[in-house]
Parts: sequence; structure tokens; C-alpha cells
Amino acid sequence: MEYRNLGASGLKVSPICLGTMMFGDRTDEAEAGRIVASAREAGVNFIDTADVYDFGVSEELLGTALKGRRDSVVLATKFHNPVDDDVNHRGNSRRWIVEAVEHSLRRLGTDHIDLYQVHEWDGQTPLEETLQALDLLVASGKVRYVGASNYASWQLMKALGTAERFGLPQFVSEQIYYSLHAREAEYELIPLAVDQGLGVLVWSPLAGGLLSGKYRRGHEAPAGSRQLTDWGEPPVYDQESLYDTIEVLVKMAEQHGVSAAQVALAYTLGKPAVTSVIVGARTDEQLADNLAAASVVLSDDERAQLDKVSAPPLIYPYWHQAKTARDRLSPADLTLLGPYLR
Repeated sequence: MEYRNLGASGLKVSPICLGTMMFGDRTDEAEAGRIVASAREAGVNFIDTADVYDFGVSEELLGTALKGRRDSVVLATKFHNPVDDDVNHRGNSRRWIVEAVEHSLRRLGTDHIDLYQVHEWDGQTPLEETLQALDLLVASGKVRYVGASNYASWQLMKALGTAERFGLPQFVSEQIYYSLHAREAEYELIPLAVDQGLGVLVWSPLAGGLLSGKYRRGHEAPAGSRQLTDWGEPPVYDQESLYDTIEVLVKMAEQHGVSAAQVALAYTLGKPAVTSVIVGARTDEQLADNLAAASVVLSDDERAQLDKVSAPPLIYPYWHQAKTARDRLSPADLTLLGPYLR
């Protein structure tokens, strides 16, 4: 398996990151241990969790699964979301960050976290306070790198600017939703990552299963599965457009002799600034299928087909820039506008 630098840092991670959101909620201790062992055997060295996943149980099960092999993985977790009813046990305040990291370290059974991520934006806590608290954790050795998740582009750029201004830790990555189902990240977040040297970690790259090939126009959905109208994360705004994308995806997968999920993952892995896609698995078969996506190679023509069928509309100011500034665009600008200028 190839390994990629996490943004502009020297940290090497696998392009497939094992997500553990279901540990505890749907995956017991034995299953969690088996999944982690299978991922490691396949070369995955990157595992992501969060303190809020099953209110800490995910971290506990992951810690148990990693006993004796903690140093062989890049371990990422997150803080911000409420973990109980205490009004101060949430957000990005110095008080909660310093307390939250201790809880995560204990549950994970480790003395350090490789990538500590701010799970959500906090508009009520000064950025200087958040970044100063993270600086304490880095200086103490409890945290090696810091990242952000689910920030808007202006929020992320403000955080990067604040860190540079005060000599505080810079985010090395952003964890965002990005897939063939919804490419809004290309308006700002992907160009920002290219321009600022951030690594992009993609959560739900299969759109919660929508891009698995199981949901198709004119086909009955699998028994017990959700209807498209029941999807809240990610929401489905245009079913027909989604079905159009899935049809191209399924056809391409058949031509390659692989699953639609593998093609969808391979597509996202080939996008600018994307370091790793985060995939969860409940069975060994599902995990093996997702891991195989790292070996799928799509041609330029196939990428262009997927780009076209899933293209987001050009909103202002991008349609105007495509018309009047096309000779003055940077590599970051072209991550969005490039296909529209051909």
C-alpha cells in the first residue's frame, strides 16, 4: 500500500483510514479487534475515532484492540461535541480541551494522540484560546499534530492566520464530507487545502452507502435499508441527479470488474489534496472491498465522465471568474474551474 504525507507535514498515512464510529454502537469488542487486525494486516496504519462516538465506547474498544501494537498506527481522535449534560463538557474552550484529552488518552490506553482534531467550529470561543490550549498539549507531548473538521473555509482560514500570527500550532489537515454525491467542498475547502498545504481527510466517502451501487433508479432498495428521503447525513436534495451519477458509477465498476464502492473511493482518492478516505466496516468482506479501492486506477476519460455527471453548478463568483479571469488562475483555482475551461 502506498503512504501519503498528511498535508505539508512529514507524517505518512495510508490512503485508506479505518473509521471506528460504529465501534460500540454496532460493533462489539471481539468484532472491533478483528476489524483492526485485518486493517493492519492489509497495510492500513491510520485509524480515526472521536470522544463522542458512542460516548467514549469507540475509543475504549479501539484502545483494547490496539494493545501491544499502539505504536504501529497513526491514531486520530476528535473533541468538541457534547459528551454529557455538563454545559462545559463541549466546545473548544481551554478548560474542556485540557480535560477532554485526558479522557481520550485514558480510554485509548495511550500516552499520546497522533492527530487531535477539533470536531466542529466554536464561534463562542476565541481562536487564540483554542489554539493556545492545543499548543500546551503539543508542547507536553500528549498531542503530535492538530487538525480541524467540518469548518467553513473562512473559519479555517481565520484559524490558520491566527496560528501564524501568534506562533501557535497550525492545522495540518481538515476532515470534511466530500464524495461523488456532493462536491460542494470544491468551491472553497479543496482549493484552500491545495493553497495552504492541508491534507484532506474525507468522512463518508460513500455517502453513507448511497454510492455502494445498491440504490439505483428503478431497482428496489435492499430489505431493511433506508429510503433516499430518509438520509439526513448527507442529505439528498436531487434524487434524479444522484441516480444519474450512480448509473455511470455502476457501469464503470462493471467494466473494471470491481464494486461501485471501489470506483467511488478511487475517484475521491484521486482528487487534489485528498490524503485519505475514512471507511468503516462491519464485516471482513466489506473491509476487504473498501481496502481494494486503493489499487483501482481510473483513466483520465473515466474521471472526466464522473466529473461531468456529478458536477456542481458554478455559483458566483466562479462562473464570472471562469469567463473573465481564466488566464490568471492558480492551481488552487483550477481544482474547481479546470473542468469548466476545457
